[in-house]
Amino acid sequence: MTHDIHIIGGGLAGTEAAWQLARRGWRVRLSEMRGTGERSPAHQTDGLAELVCSNSLRSDDHEKNAVGLLHHEMRLCGSLIMAAAEKARVPAGSALAVDREVFSAEIEAALTAQPSLTLARERIDRLPEAGLTIVATGPLTAEALAQSIGAATGAESLAFFDAIAPIVYRDSINMDIAWMASRWDKGAEASLALGGDGRDYINCPMTRDQYLAFREEILAGEKAVFKEWEANTPYFDGCMPIEVMAERGVETLRFGPMKPVGLDNPHWATPEHPNGRWPYAVVQLRQDNTLGTLWNMVGFQTKLKYGEQQRIFRTIPGLENAEFARFGGLHRNTFLNSPTLLDRQLRLKSAPHVRFAGQITGCEGYVESAAVGLLAGLMAAHELGGRDWQSPPATTALGALLAHITGDADAASYQPMNINFGLFPPPPEEVKKKQRKEAYTLRAKAALADWLPLLG
Repeated sequence: MTHDIHIIGGGLAGTEAAWQLARRGWRVRLSEMRGTGERSPAHQTDGLAELVCSNSLRSDDHEKNAVGLLHHEMRLCGSLIMAAAEKARVPAGSALAVDREVFSAEIEAALTAQPSLTLARERIDRLPEAGLTIVATGPLTAEALAQSIGAATGAESLAFFDAIAPIVYRDSINMDIAWMASRWDKGAEASLALGGDGRDYINCPMTRDQYLAFREEILAGEKAVFKEWEANTPYFDGCMPIEVMAERGVETLRFGPMKPVGLDNPHWATPEHPNGRWPYAVVQLRQDNTLGTLWNMVGFQTKLKYGEQQRIFRTIPGLENAEFARFGGLHRNTFLNSPTLLDRQLRLKSAPHVRFAGQITGCEGYVESAAVGLLAGLMAAHELGGRDWQSPPATTALGALLAHITGDADAASYQPMNINFGLFPPPPEEVKKKQRKEAYTLRAKAALADWLPLLG
């Protein structure tokens, strides 16, 4: 054997795990199927850690936000994903959004520069019978390997649909109708620091009649037909297709991705309202690359057919001549019932030489996937070094996420979960409601500071 550990999957979790091990000198074989002529239904490139859905890693606020706190903790653990995100960052208010191509290139360059890491472009069809292994193949694991995992777990994996939002070319957007602004000007300071102007979103306004007509078009539009094996797969609430939201009620979209609050339209300014007035609904677009040439439609993941997407989305004011760099899509995600199948160190109970990491464990989101990869890499490094592992405290974001995956969640109703303060132990009762988020983060930072020296 020419390696100490085998990592299967070159996504966010696999690359983060590989980094944590290789930077400590362990010999890593990182196997990635893309580059062999094969790709999953959602991937478009052969680059490591390709972001297939949004280009946002969500809020970077670590004072009062759970995912921002997770960013902070990962940075302190030497995360490759977070370091690459900083180099590839684009203006997005208080969110951490990246240029996808720069982000992927930074990760691949950092890994291939590690002398103890071998990047193998190969498809792995079955779980290794021996040798330390981390499986980080994500929610679109290739069929043969998925069958091998199913045979090893002795249980059927759960599955849900995850949808992808369309991307529009910036120069095809009519800025005589649309305008630049962030909701309530939130995140303006962070935007300015990145070279933005504090107005990081393109906003397309709708009147009430336009909104109602648009919703009817969404409902009537021709949708992709599910395959037989997909028919009973549920959606994940955090990535609901826009047409499914539209079906839930006339006003659902206005209280979701099309909410108008905090967005004053300057094109509608009058002497009585010199700053404009709020539209009935708003479609927002967020910058998707460093050049600012590509913008994604926030919250507009969809299963509409491509021709229908072009026709219907061009009825949005400001997008009447929109050119699409990518249409929205839909793919099936698969994940393990981890509280039942994995131990507290992410090892398969029936084959403890195998760890799982990333979305296949049932975490949801880019950052969460990378965070579980980070933990799996650290756990494996301790095991290889003959050292006892101590998990991060449950009061930290890393610890709360790990506890949810490996045992705190109800196995009978286990579902994908983003990091949120509901996964943390509650603060003392005397903490007032308005101060709870700050209390969570302050407690987490103190606990992490005590835990970090245990990493060695």
